[in-house]
Amino acid sequence: MMNAQEIQDTYIAPTYGSRGLTITKGQGIYLYDDQGNKYIDCMSNFGVNILGHNVKKINEAVNKQMQNLTNLHGSFVNDQRSLFAQKLVEIAPGNLSKVFFCNSGAEAIEAAIKFAVLTTGKHEFISAKMGYHGKTTGALGLTNTLPKYKKPFNEVLINAKSFSYNDIESLKEAITDNTAAIFLEVIQGESGIRLGQKEFFKSVQKLCNEKNILLIIDEIQTGMGRTGKLFATEHFDIQPDMITLAKGICAGIPAGALLINDKVSDKLYNGCHTNTFGGNPLISASGIATLDYIEQNNLLQNATEVGQYFIDELKKIDSELIREIRGMGLMIAIELKTKCSKYAKMLQEKGLLVIPTGATVLRFLPPIIFSKENVDETTKIINSVLKAN
Repeated sequence: MMNAQEIQDTYIAPTYGSRGLTITKGQGIYLYDDQGNKYIDCMSNFGVNILGHNVKKINEAVNKQMQNLTNLHGSFVNDQRSLFAQKLVEIAPGNLSKVFFCNSGAEAIEAAIKFAVLTTGKHEFISAKMGYHGKTTGALGLTNTLPKYKKPFNEVLINAKSFSYNDIESLKEAITDNTAAIFLEVIQGESGIRLGQKEFFKSVQKLCNEKNILLIIDEIQTGMGRTGKLFATEHFDIQPDMITLAKGICAGIPAGALLINDKVSDKLYNGCHTNTFGGNPLISASGIATLDYIEQNNLLQNATEVGQYFIDELKKIDSELIREIRGMGLMIAIELKTKCSKYAKMLQEKGLLVIPTGATVLRFLPPIIFSKENVDETTKIINSVLKAN
């Protein structure tokens, strides 16, 4: 009889590398493999399981909704979908006033591309070098992290212009009269937790207002409290025309959303963009429970305080391998002076799961329930690997 790894190798398309683990259970900040080994999860499924694993309140909300209704087309009204949309708009920064529901971050980006064209009548887009927005054809055209993602598909992708992140003069050079929108992350996650500069984003906002260009902020990885605020945008005092959301929005249930302002909403029409599963009652119940859980457990303050403690403790590690520690809230990177892959594997062998990012960065996206005690447990493992090697 084949084991799970052998079955996967036989029947699942080979589009992912393998970490060499068969994970069968999660609880809180921990994951467990089929051998019963326990791992501290500082990946949280690339930010998806923002509240950790097997959260009782989320499970209860999902199980309750499963007894009533799991999916419903958007042409019908549903109580859970309506309430989830209301909650998202009420917490959204700036003047964002409506929600388009979808199923993933890439789908939120695709919707934003189409809505930008409808709103402005223009057809060119700009995104930052080292940015990441997804791998569907529209989103991939905006993605500038690794050329290997794009090269085979260049002929079918949006030919978005790129500029140097945090460099307003570089951005100005990319703008034309046909620029519809600028897509930006306020923290670039996939390139190694690279933080935007407040003055840069203020200049971007001013430029967009002057040139009638839409500002679209990708909060797929940074949203839902990871940086200590529900939206990382709040750290930068800007008012985007759209914000894309996914990953942590429903604490593990697949979902995406696009928040838009009235300027965008007024240009939409029946049938211009739809999907079958977006905003279904099941994810809506989970999303409502997620937002309630974050508020009731003061997790924004926790992400701020524990995140800073984590960064401070990492900076105490005396290792010649470390080039830089950086981050915001519980979105943290250790940049090494050498390739990181072997160190990610060594950490895994000692019971700590992190994300090797690019060639040299170890990325940490723990659940925002992480405690200082969890940080101590984590940094002890990191210290043992990076000091000894």
